[in-house]
Amino acid sequence: MRSIYPSAAVLRQNYALVSMLRAQGFAIASGDATAKPAPGDLHLIAEGETPSVPARTLILGEGTPQAMPFHDGNPARLSYTSEQSALGMGFALALTLAPGVPVAADPESLALHALADRVAQSDITVLINGPTGTGKEVLARAIHMGSTRRDGPFIAVNCAALPETMLEAMLFGHQKGAFTGASSGGQGFFRAAHGGTLLLDEIAEMPLQLQAKLLRALQEREVVPIGGTLPEKVDVRVIACANRDLQAEVAAGRFRADLYYRLSVFPLATKALAERRGDIPALAAALIMRHAGTRARLPWLSDEALEALMLHDWPGNVRELENVLQRALLLARGDVIELGDIIFDRPAAPRAIEGAASLSNIVQLSEFQAIRETLAACGGSRIETAKRLGISERTLRYRLAKAREQGDDIARVASA
Repeated sequence: MRSIYPSAAVLRQNYALVSMLRAQGFAIASGDATAKPAPGDLHLIAEGETPSVPARTLILGEGTPQAMPFHDGNPARLSYTSEQSALGMGFALALTLAPGVPVAADPESLALHALADRVAQSDITVLINGPTGTGKEVLARAIHMGSTRRDGPFIAVNCAALPETMLEAMLFGHQKGAFTGASSGGQGFFRAAHGGTLLLDEIAEMPLQLQAKLLRALQEREVVPIGGTLPEKVDVRVIACANRDLQAEVAAGRFRADLYYRLSVFPLATKALAERRGDIPALAAALIMRHAGTRARLPWLSDEALEALMLHDWPGNVRELENVLQRALLLARGDVIELGDIIFDRPAAPRAIEGAASLSNIVQLSEFQAIRETLAACGGSRIETAKRLGISERTLRYRLAKAREQGDDIARVASA
């Protein structure tokens, strides 16, 4: 476990940040002179303090938002205001976490990652269920890296991507001449993952007849290559992922019940991004850092741009968020990603009231109409509009972004 050494000033001024890093799995170490940091540990100091190890020090400030990664032995720098704390803490995670470590800020996601850390300490089979693009493979890799098998191979196999006729040979291997075209033997993924972890992604797509052979490999910890007669022992931890409800697949006769129970020794579940919006600022910061290249300063999301991300329904989950931010990094001019740089893969469809409309939709449309009329009466002034409506400017921006997400650009119409 990596440790962080915060200065006394950081503990006074940024205790919420320190607590968040502790929730991510960091050990918060004492900053006294007798403490001996390990090579991978980090120091947190406040602006104006002198870094003892610049290459492993994050300098925290307040005020104008900026995020500068570690570079050429220089310390990383991060500053933000209290109103920007969600994104600021997200950049703190991006700057301190090792590459590939899952990023989270939503309480349920943090609980899931803490549970995965505990699961990693054992050698049991794990089943991760969740929608496509929600980070199942990232979680599986984190389990591998937190286990005693971390120095062994981690091999990920997408069961839906391989032709059905080749899947058996790719999983269990084959001997020379076992089938037409087998001019040499093949090791197979099970034997290649010996001493490590084998991830079977989209396990629901595996043909029924092959499921029986997989079940035997899990039970006996051995495989028989195609064309072979003798089983070979394998030492492999299996993690399976599915984007469909495997219990429903069992009930429908498309998945073996015995295999399901063999895989689901410890089930974990990832949620759609729209159901854990608290993760969006942290994920956005991590993705910006991943795709910002060699920039000395990481682009910061404006309040309006972040609100747009928070309001989107994210049918493509984290993969869609990554696409949106990669486009934004290309479109942004300077060090700030503005609302106009955010282009979604699929704009949200306007929610029309039809038939038995819900009360919430009626209230929302009435609210939009009140904002529209007040903006027009105030000549498009958002400050005056917020005063007349008795709400803050930030709340008004939130409402305008929500209307725009649903296809109703109130601000543009009111100013036309």
